[in-house]
Amino acid sequence: MASVTVEAPAKLNLTLDVLGKREDGYHEMKMVMTSVSLADTVTLTLGPGEGITLETNLGFLPVDSRNLAVAAALRLREATGAEWGSLSIHIDKRIPVCAGTAGGSSDAAAVLRGLNRLLGLGLSPAELAGIGKGVGSDVPYCVLGGTVLATGRGEEVTPLPGLPACYVVLAKPGFPVSTPELFAQLDGRRLRCHPDTAGMLSALEGGDLQGVARRLFNMFEEVLLPRRREQVEELKQALLDAGALGASMTGTGPTVFGLFREEERAAAAWEALKGRCPDVFLCRSL
Repeated sequence: MASVTVEAPAKLNLTLDVLGKREDGYHEMKMVMTSVSLADTVTLTLGPGEGITLETNLGFLPVDSRNLAVAAALRLREATGAEWGSLSIHIDKRIPVCAGTAGGSSDAAAVLRGLNRLLGLGLSPAELAGIGKGVGSDVPYCVLGGTVLATGRGEEVTPLPGLPACYVVLAKPGFPVSTPELFAQLDGRRLRCHPDTAGMLSALEGGDLQGVARRLFNMFEEVLLPRRREQVEELKQALLDAGALGASMTGTGPTVFGLFREEERAAAAWEALKGRCPDVFLCRSL
Protein backbone atom coordinates (compact mmCIF):
# COMPACT_ATOMS: atom_id res chain seq x y z
CA MET A 1 0.00 0.00 0.00
CA ALA A 2 1.29 3.46 -0.92
CA SER A 3 1.47 6.00 1.89
CA VAL A 4 2.65 9.57 2.46
CA THR A 5 2.86 11.80 5.54
CA VAL A 6 2.40 15.56 5.26
CA GLU A 7 2.76 18.31 7.85
CA ALA A 8 -0.14 20.78 8.17
CA PRO A 9 1.08 24.02 9.80
CA ALA A 10 -1.11 26.40 11.79
CA LYS A 11 -1.96 29.85 10.48
CA LEU A 12 -1.74 33.19 12.27
CA ASN A 13 -3.26 36.52 11.25
CA LEU A 14 -0.73 39.30 11.58
CA THR A 15 -3.49 41.64 10.43
CA LEU A 16 -7.19 41.08 9.78
CA ASP A 17 -9.38 43.70 8.11
CA VAL A 18 -13.02 43.34 7.05
CA LEU A 19 -13.82 45.82 4.28
CA GLY A 20 -17.55 45.17 4.00
CA LYS A 21 -20.22 42.70 2.98
CA ARG A 22 -20.36 41.61 -0.65
CA GLU A 23 -23.38 41.03 -2.86
CA ASP A 24 -22.78 37.27 -2.68
CA GLY A 25 -23.22 37.37 1.11
CA TYR A 26 -19.54 36.87 1.90
CA HIS A 27 -17.31 39.57 3.35
CA GLU A 28 -14.44 41.30 1.59
CA MET A 29 -11.31 40.58 3.60
CA LYS A 30 -7.77 41.93 3.65
CA MET A 31 -5.37 39.95 5.81
CA VAL A 32 -1.68 39.30 6.28
CA MET A 33 -1.23 35.68 7.30
CA THR A 34 1.76 33.55 8.18
CA SER A 35 2.56 29.91 9.00
CA VAL A 36 4.14 28.68 12.23
CA SER A 37 5.76 25.41 13.25
CA LEU A 38 2.79 24.18 15.32
CA ALA A 39 1.34 21.55 12.98
CA ASP A 40 -0.92 18.56 12.57
CA THR A 41 0.48 15.44 10.90
CA VAL A 42 -1.64 13.97 8.10
CA THR A 43 -0.94 10.44 6.83
CA LEU A 44 -2.62 9.21 3.64
CA THR A 45 -2.66 5.54 2.68
CA LEU A 46 -4.03 4.09 -0.55
CA GLY A 47 -5.22 0.50 -0.56
CA PRO A 48 -7.54 -1.97 -2.26
CA GLY A 49 -11.30 -1.63 -2.17
CA GLU A 50 -13.04 1.72 -2.21
CA GLY A 51 -14.17 4.56 0.01
CA ILE A 52 -12.55 7.17 2.24
CA THR A 53 -12.02 6.63 5.94
CA LEU A 54 -10.75 9.16 8.46
CA GLU A 55 -9.48 8.77 11.99
CA THR A 56 -7.95 11.29 14.36
CA ASN A 57 -6.66 11.38 17.91
CA LEU A 58 -9.68 13.57 18.81
CA GLY A 59 -12.80 11.44 19.02
CA PHE A 60 -15.26 14.32 18.79
CA LEU A 61 -14.28 15.42 15.26
CA PRO A 62 -16.51 14.38 12.33
CA VAL A 63 -15.05 11.67 10.11
CA ASP A 64 -17.26 12.15 7.04
CA SER A 65 -17.45 14.93 4.44
CA ARG A 66 -18.15 17.47 7.21
CA ASN A 67 -14.45 17.17 7.92
CA LEU A 68 -12.53 19.37 5.47
CA ALA A 69 -9.88 16.68 4.99
CA VAL A 70 -12.47 14.31 3.51
CA ALA A 71 -14.10 17.16 1.59
CA ALA A 72 -10.72 17.99 0.04
CA ALA A 73 -10.20 14.42 -1.20
CA LEU A 74 -13.66 14.38 -2.74
CA ARG A 75 -13.10 17.78 -4.37
CA LEU A 76 -9.77 16.68 -5.85
CA ARG A 77 -11.35 13.58 -7.35
CA GLU A 78 -14.20 15.67 -8.80
CA ALA A 79 -11.83 18.30 -10.22
CA THR A 80 -9.28 15.92 -11.78
CA GLY A 81 -11.12 12.67 -12.40
CA ALA A 82 -8.38 10.90 -10.47
CA GLU A 83 -9.21 7.38 -9.35
CA TRP A 84 -7.93 5.38 -6.42
CA GLY A 85 -9.09 2.38 -4.47
CA SER A 86 -9.55 3.06 -0.79
CA LEU A 87 -8.10 6.11 0.94
CA SER A 88 -7.30 6.12 4.64
CA ILE A 89 -6.65 9.51 6.24
CA HIS A 90 -5.10 9.66 9.70
CA ILE A 91 -4.69 13.05 11.38
CA ASP A 92 -2.61 13.55 14.50
CA LYS A 93 -4.15 16.80 15.75
CA ARG A 94 -1.93 19.30 17.58
CA ILE A 95 -3.44 22.55 16.30
CA PRO A 96 -6.33 23.48 18.61
CA VAL A 97 -9.84 23.10 17.19
CA CYS A 98 -12.10 26.13 16.55
CA ALA A 99 -9.23 28.42 17.48
CA GLY A 100 -8.73 30.81 14.56
CA THR A 101 -5.60 28.95 13.48
CA ALA A 102 -6.99 27.20 10.35
CA GLY A 103 -6.33 23.68 11.61
CA GLY A 104 -9.10 22.10 9.55
CA SER A 105 -8.15 24.06 6.44
CA SER A 106 -4.50 23.11 6.84
CA ASP A 107 -5.46 19.44 7.13
CA ALA A 108 -7.47 19.80 3.91
CA ALA A 109 -4.51 21.42 2.17
CA ALA A 110 -2.25 18.59 3.37
CA VAL A 111 -4.64 16.07 1.82
CA LEU A 112 -4.50 17.92 -1.50
CA ARG A 113 -0.69 18.07 -1.47
CA GLY A 114 -0.38 14.47 -0.32
CA LEU A 115 -2.75 13.02 -2.93
CA ASN A 116 -1.00 15.04 -5.62
CA ARG A 117 2.23 13.24 -4.67
CA LEU A 118 0.72 9.80 -4.13
CA LEU A 119 -1.19 9.78 -7.40
CA GLY A 120 1.52 11.51 -9.45
CA LEU A 121 -0.94 14.14 -10.66
CA GLY A 122 1.72 16.77 -11.27
CA LEU A 123 -0.52 19.66 -10.22
CA SER A 124 1.20 22.95 -9.39
CA PRO A 125 0.65 24.64 -6.01
CA ALA A 126 -1.50 27.24 -7.80
CA GLU A 127 -3.66 24.50 -9.32
CA LEU A 128 -4.05 22.80 -5.94
CA ALA A 129 -4.96 26.16 -4.39
CA GLY A 130 -7.62 26.61 -7.08
CA ILE A 131 -9.13 23.25 -6.15
CA GLY A 132 -8.92 24.23 -2.49
CA LYS A 133 -11.19 27.23 -3.10
CA GLY A 134 -14.07 24.79 -3.41
CA VAL A 135 -13.33 23.40 0.05
CA GLY A 136 -12.90 26.53 2.18
CA SER A 137 -11.67 30.12 2.06
CA ASP A 138 -8.47 29.40 4.03
CA VAL A 139 -7.52 26.27 2.09
CA PRO A 140 -5.78 28.03 -0.83
CA TYR A 141 -3.56 29.87 1.64
CA CYS A 142 -2.82 26.65 3.53
CA VAL A 143 -1.80 24.93 0.28
CA LEU A 144 0.79 27.65 -0.38
CA GLY A 145 1.79 28.50 3.20
CA GLY A 146 4.40 31.08 4.12
CA THR A 147 3.51 34.74 4.59
CA VAL A 148 0.87 36.19 2.26
CA LEU A 149 -1.59 38.99 1.67
CA ALA A 150 -5.04 37.39 1.44
CA THR A 151 -7.94 39.24 -0.18
CA GLY A 152 -11.43 38.48 -1.49
CA ARG A 153 -13.00 35.97 0.90
CA GLY A 154 -9.44 35.16 1.89
CA GLU A 155 -8.90 32.79 -1.00
CA GLU A 156 -6.90 35.19 -3.21
CA VAL A 157 -3.31 35.07 -1.96
CA THR A 158 -0.20 37.06 -2.87
CA PRO A 159 3.16 35.84 -1.48
CA LEU A 160 5.07 38.26 0.75
CA PRO A 161 8.53 38.27 2.33
CA GLY A 162 8.51 35.87 5.26
CA LEU A 163 7.96 36.82 8.87
CA PRO A 164 11.43 37.44 10.36
CA ALA A 165 12.70 34.56 12.47
CA CYS A 166 11.04 34.64 15.88
CA TYR A 167 9.36 32.53 18.54
CA VAL A 168 5.62 32.46 18.99
CA VAL A 169 3.49 31.64 22.03
CA LEU A 170 -0.16 30.80 21.37
CA ALA A 171 -2.78 30.65 24.12
CA LYS A 172 -6.33 29.51 23.51
CA PRO A 173 -8.72 30.55 26.30
CA GLY A 174 -11.51 28.22 27.28
CA PHE A 175 -14.46 30.02 25.71
CA PRO A 176 -16.00 29.44 22.26
CA VAL A 177 -16.42 32.08 19.58
CA SER A 178 -19.19 32.14 16.95
CA THR A 179 -17.81 33.31 13.61
CA PRO A 180 -21.26 34.22 12.18
CA GLU A 181 -22.03 36.27 15.28
CA LEU A 182 -18.76 38.20 14.99
CA PHE A 183 -19.44 39.03 11.35
CA ALA A 184 -22.96 40.11 12.28
CA GLN A 185 -21.53 42.39 14.96
CA LEU A 186 -19.15 43.94 12.42
CA ASP A 187 -22.01 44.49 9.98
CA GLY A 188 -23.94 46.35 12.67
CA ARG A 189 -21.18 48.80 13.60
CA ARG A 190 -19.09 51.53 12.04
CA LEU A 191 -15.58 50.79 13.19
CA ARG A 192 -12.97 53.46 12.71
CA CYS A 193 -9.88 51.42 13.57
CA HIS A 194 -8.37 49.29 10.83
CA PRO A 195 -5.00 47.52 10.53
CA ASP A 196 -2.07 49.40 9.06
CA THR A 197 -1.74 46.85 6.27
CA ALA A 198 0.59 49.02 4.20
CA GLY A 199 2.86 49.47 7.21
CA MET A 200 2.82 45.73 7.85
CA LEU A 201 3.84 45.02 4.25
CA SER A 202 6.66 47.56 4.54
CA ALA A 203 7.89 46.01 7.82
CA LEU A 204 7.92 42.54 6.25
CA GLU A 205 9.76 43.87 3.20
CA GLY A 206 12.41 45.36 5.48
CA GLY A 207 12.69 42.28 7.73
CA ASP A 208 11.67 44.49 10.68
CA LEU A 209 10.30 42.18 13.38
CA GLN A 210 9.67 45.08 15.77
CA GLY A 211 7.74 46.89 13.04
CA VAL A 212 5.67 43.78 12.37
CA ALA A 213 4.92 43.37 16.07
CA ARG A 214 3.82 47.02 16.41
CA ARG A 215 1.28 46.58 13.62
CA LEU A 216 -0.46 43.39 14.78
CA PHE A 217 -4.19 44.11 14.63
CA ASN A 218 -7.40 42.09 14.34
CA MET A 219 -10.74 43.85 13.81
CA PHE A 220 -12.67 40.99 15.39
CA GLU A 221 -11.25 41.88 18.79
CA GLU A 222 -13.34 45.07 18.64
CA VAL A 223 -16.66 43.19 18.48
CA LEU A 224 -16.12 40.42 21.01
CA LEU A 225 -18.55 40.34 23.92
CA PRO A 226 -17.20 42.65 26.66
CA ARG A 227 -16.12 39.86 29.01
CA ARG A 228 -14.51 37.92 26.16
CA ARG A 229 -12.69 41.00 24.95
CA GLU A 230 -11.45 41.59 28.48
CA GLN A 231 -10.08 38.03 28.63
CA VAL A 232 -8.31 38.48 25.30
CA GLU A 233 -6.81 41.77 26.47
CA GLU A 234 -5.62 40.12 29.68
CA LEU A 235 -3.83 37.41 27.71
CA LYS A 236 -2.28 39.95 25.37
CA GLN A 237 -1.04 41.96 28.33
CA ALA A 238 0.37 38.84 29.98
CA LEU A 239 2.34 38.10 26.81
CA LEU A 240 3.60 41.68 26.61
CA ASP A 241 4.56 41.62 30.28
CA ALA A 242 6.54 38.43 29.58
CA GLY A 243 8.55 40.18 26.87
CA ALA A 244 6.49 39.77 23.68
CA LEU A 245 7.22 42.43 21.07
CA GLY A 246 3.53 42.44 20.19
CA ALA A 247 0.38 40.39 20.73
CA SER A 248 -2.94 39.90 18.96
CA MET A 249 -5.84 37.52 18.43
CA THR A 250 -5.77 35.33 15.30
CA GLY A 251 -8.71 34.76 12.96
CA THR A 252 -12.08 34.89 14.68
CA GLY A 253 -10.32 33.73 17.83
CA PRO A 254 -10.22 33.06 20.57
CA THR A 255 -6.50 32.16 20.32
CA VAL A 256 -4.10 34.95 21.27
CA PHE A 257 -0.44 34.94 20.25
CA GLY A 258 2.72 36.89 21.01
CA LEU A 259 5.90 37.33 19.00
CA PHE A 260 9.23 36.99 20.80
CA ARG A 261 12.77 37.63 19.64
CA GLU A 262 14.38 35.44 22.31
CA GLU A 263 13.52 31.78 22.86
CA GLU A 264 14.15 32.09 26.62
CA ARG A 265 11.49 34.77 27.04
CA ALA A 266 9.07 32.84 24.88
CA ALA A 267 9.61 29.70 26.97
CA ALA A 268 9.06 31.66 30.18
CA ALA A 269 5.82 33.10 28.79
CA TRP A 270 4.70 29.61 27.77
CA GLU A 271 5.32 28.34 31.30
CA ALA A 272 3.50 31.30 32.84
CA LEU A 273 0.39 30.91 30.68
CA LYS A 274 0.02 27.12 30.97
CA GLY A 275 -2.01 27.50 34.14
CA ARG A 276 -4.32 30.13 32.67
CA CYS A 277 -5.48 28.48 29.43
CA PRO A 278 -6.45 24.96 28.37
CA ASP A 279 -4.13 25.11 25.33
CA VAL A 280 -0.76 26.90 25.26
CA PHE A 281 1.92 26.30 22.63
CA LEU A 282 5.48 27.43 21.98
CA CYS A 283 6.56 27.37 18.35
CA ARG A 284 8.51 29.40 15.80
CA SER A 285 7.97 31.27 12.58
CA LEU A 286 8.38 29.33 9.31
